[in-house]
Amino acid sequence: MTIEIHLDEFTAMHDEFIIDWNNAMKTGDTSAIERMQEDYYVTFFNGSHEKPMLFSREEAIKGMRESVKQLLGAQKKFNNRVIRMKNHENAAVFYELLIEKDEKILARLFTIETWQLINGKWMLARETEEPIS
Repeated sequence: MTIEIHLDEFTAMHDEFIIDWNNAMKTGDTSAIERMQEDYYVTFFNGSHEKPMLFSREEAIKGMRESVKQLLGAQKKFNNRVIRMKNHENAAVFYELLIEKDEKILARLFTIETWQLINGKWMLARETEEPIS
């Protein structure tokens, strides 16, 4: 398979991931978006010159569940998304994430996701997030 075919398949999967995110924001059920590898981690830059915060898979899932419950009814928008295939089994996704509720922007984050194909399933390997002022 060519990289273009893999890109098309990955893009379709990521489109479904976005739909799953917005369903989670409506229902509070995060099971469809818990697609992290065992050694997954997220790095969160808080916008200052302090060192970033690192969260393990378990910490990230716990935080995700809590934030989805607190933000029920909000919507996530994945703006300016760019997908690049590193090779047939690795992809990077860059986007501006907006969290909106009642027509107000609650958060704007620059996000980079790194995905890996494991046993025929795309899994998040790591994420980097930084607030946009």
